[in-house]
Amino acid sequence: MPDKSDLKKVGLKTTVPRLKILSLLELSDQRHLTAEDVYRQLLDADEDIGLATVYRVLTQFEGAGLVIRHHFEGGSSVFELNEGKHHDHMVCVECGEVFEFFDSRIEDRQKQVAEESDFVIDDHSLYLYGVCGGMKKNGKCSKKKLKAKS
Repeated sequence: MPDKSDLKKVGLKTTVPRLKILSLLELSDQRHLTAEDVYRQLLDADEDIGLATVYRVLTQFEGAGLVIRHHFEGGSSVFELNEGKHHDHMVCVECGEVFEFFDSRIEDRQKQVAEESDFVIDDHSLYLYGVCGGMKKNGKCSKKKLKAKS
């Protein structure tokens, strides 16, 4: 579980909901979670933290730079821990799974295009939308982890 210093470093007071949510994000098998996913996982762990609190804490984490919020088309916002390493995303429009990737050639080309246009990039994100291999071949995502039934 994260300790108090993790939150204090980014200027947030240490509260039980913040510690629980940060721990959940750090330990989750899923990298991209909606606020509802976080809420459900807290309920499954018998934690008494309301959905409004989850939204508020995730927004605070975003403001402090602990998480990154993505607005993928056709879905709700998802949050991922900000680990300081840039990557891009592929989103399956059939199953909704999000796949991360990094390609230095794409990154280099973007820098080159910006330089040729006398443009300075502050930040960028690349989202590719399509159909994952599992959905294309079998009608079900082969990459998505099966959730244990309780």
